Amino acid sequence: MTSSSLPSAQRDGKISIASSSESRTKSQQNRYIGSIDQGTTSTRFLIFNGSGVLVASHQVEFKQMYPHPGWMEQDPIEIVESVHTCIEEATKSFTKMGKSIENIQAIGITSQRETTVVWDHATGKPLYNAIAWPDTRTQSIVHELKERKGADHLQYICGLPLSTYPSALKLTWLLRNVEGVQQAYDAGQLMFGTVDTWLLYNLNGGKDRNVHITDTTNASRTMLVDLHTLEYSSEVLGFFQLDLQKITLPRIAPCSDAEAFGSLASGVLKGKKITGCLGDQSAALVGQLGFEPGMAKNTYGTGCFLLYNVGEVPVMSTHGLLATVAYHFGGKRKPVYALEGSIAVAGSAVKYVVNNLKFVESSDKMSDCAATVEDNGGCYFVTAFSGLFAPYWIDDARGTMFGITQYTQQGHIARAAMEATCFQTKAILDAMEKDSGHKLSELAVDGGMSNSDLCMQTQADIINIPVDRPLMRETTALGAAIVAGFAVGVWTEFEELKEINKEDRTIFKPQISQEASDKTYARWTKAVEMSKGWLDTDTKS
Repeated sequence: MTSSSLPSAQRDGKISIASSSESRTKSQQNRYIGSIDQGTTSTRFLIFNGSGVLVASHQVEFKQMYPHPGWMEQDPIEIVESVHTCIEEATKSFTKMGKSIENIQAIGITSQRETTVVWDHATGKPLYNAIAWPDTRTQSIVHELKERKGADHLQYICGLPLSTYPSALKLTWLLRNVEGVQQAYDAGQLMFGTVDTWLLYNLNGGKDRNVHITDTTNASRTMLVDLHTLEYSSEVLGFFQLDLQKITLPRIAPCSDAEAFGSLASGVLKGKKITGCLGDQSAALVGQLGFEPGMAKNTYGTGCFLLYNVGEVPVMSTHGLLATVAYHFGGKRKPVYALEGSIAVAGSAVKYVVNNLKFVESSDKMSDCAATVEDNGGCYFVTAFSGLFAPYWIDDARGTMFGITQYTQQGHIARAAMEATCFQTKAILDAMEKDSGHKLSELAVDGGMSNSDLCMQTQADIINIPVDRPLMRETTALGAAIVAGFAVGVWTEFEELKEINKEDRTIFKPQISQEASDKTYARWTKAVEMSKGWLDTDTKS
């Protein structure tokens, strides 16, 4: 959609669009899909109708553990319990509306990626806390493995660089440092999975049914999968010295499948089939209907993730981006790939300002604090709490502020914290343009930080292209519902989805000159360079 075609009047750089939707049949509106959205800090269960309208939902936050600097863990049992709670409560709201559980056709799952869980085959119990995706404890292992023969070739196989990010590095740490994990491995009893696999295992009844499966999008984030074949790579497994006689890896299935993911073994929706599964960022691309090559979305969650659809052939980045599976609907449809730019810290920077610096009482007040000043006052905040991800991949950077003077106020720091994500998005878009040869004309956005008009206007100013925000921003959960719905015939063609979530979108247009944008971005780039090397080699762990 181009700005010239929009019928509404512009106000403060923002345009509201009221587009008419084709009416859906009554039967379509009475068919529902449940969506489990298991994120980094909270879990939700949402129920959509066949027109993509959100009908009911429930959300539960769960505990984050930081036992050492750079470490981040979660309780695998609590994650499962949070899913059960959300399903029960959202379904209760659904039935109170007079709606029938019988009309819920299927369940989809989307989850945080790379977060690693290991458990014992005999007991079905976890052997350690889940190591969350931003965790940086594997830095010394990364440096060691970069010197191992074959390291330079890995990214051409799996699309991911050696970094603290992928699951394979977290698994390596667990095998080296947790006695119970090593013992289970030696006994041939070790089971491995990302959060989707752990949830599917438990929602299906655990060891009694032993459903051990993942989908192509989540599998592509482990670093163990050949991106071209979507099967585990013997070369990569050998590099990480993993013996498949001692560890069980999950079977890989397409994202949309009527049988592969099993069904709920207990609870109010017992017996309902799970027919869709994909990683959260892939789900957001599907939820934004990014089905054509050249389409992209940016999700501002705990981290920030920009996915760019490159079509049916993977593109290996030479400019610091990741190659990954965008989605795979199965059947006669081929897998679709994406270039991805991953920012480790986005919404978590907002939480840092709220919880650690205590500038405001809650995250939703952050924009108000930032709006107390006209600009960042020369303050730049490189939010490298876990190093810097794409396109920089600087694992020895740490959070640093530059340009602080006696003039600096809380509002300047709050604004700088939000701008950090916007600047990194600009760096990723520049890299994507180099890798793909195409420049985006518009950026679709979603996620918690996208609720801030100030943040989205800042983003448009920094990247100098319009930013397109939907009214209904639960696009990640919607994406999981779409892949699940395809598996059971709620939809059969992408064309049927074209009007979903298209009403009342908001366009933020750039309000500053290219020259002004370039000047502030140059200062950010200087700040990034100065943030390098804060972690000494002998303290990397």
